[in-house]
Amino acid sequence: MGEPSRVRADEVSRVYARRFGGAEEYRRAIWRVLVNRCFQRLVPPEAVVLDLGCGYGEFINTVQAAKKLAMDLNPDSRRRLRPGIQFLEHDCSVPWPLPADELDVIFTSNFFEHLPDKSALGRTLDEAFRCLKPGGMLVALGPNIKFTKGAYWDFWDHHVPLTEASLSEALETRGFEMTACYARFLPYTMAKGPQYPPALLAVYLWFPLLWRVFGRQFLIRARKPEKSWRI
Repeated sequence: MGEPSRVRADEVSRVYARRFGGAEEYRRAIWRVLVNRCFQRLVPPEAVVLDLGCGYGEFINTVQAAKKLAMDLNPDSRRRLRPGIQFLEHDCSVPWPLPADELDVIFTSNFFEHLPDKSALGRTLDEAFRCLKPGGMLVALGPNIKFTKGAYWDFWDHHVPLTEASLSEALETRGFEMTACYARFLPYTMAKGPQYPPALLAVYLWFPLLWRVFGRQFLIRARKPEKSWRI
């Protein structure tokens, strides 16, 4: 990696430590609920899964899969991952060190908004498409600017405002087929908000009507077709 990437990686490390330091156990508990109640069913036991923008690895450490990979620019991510998880310290907007048609599932949470611009996001989506197997799935969770509004900019490293519609359009123009699109899914943030009991989240997930009231993040699932029109 060149010098600009190393400098950026240092900043990512400092920002993440400031934002989430001291909340690690709470975040792990929240992600156990999210994976067990929602996301595990999207990852078959035999799957090869990549956690894109893995952060401290709460998702990839929890989900069950045959092969698990994690990608992030933050060098601190490596020591947070459980044994057996392959870590890629890599800028996701340049070609990934993975072969085409390698992955069954790409999962990403609260990551796309941190990329520097839509050009970088577009290149990232192109790589996701290339590396997914035909029939493979991208699952993306993130803040919806429609509902977060000004609070979206309370984070220094938020650059790309997205809605469920804009991200869906970006995916479809790259050959993905949308399989699910929820404008409202989870409340906005675990970084600065109250630490509600994880059991309350489990109840919340059971009642989609609550999503329409409290949801500020979108949830999107998109599939790489078995036969693609892309060359």
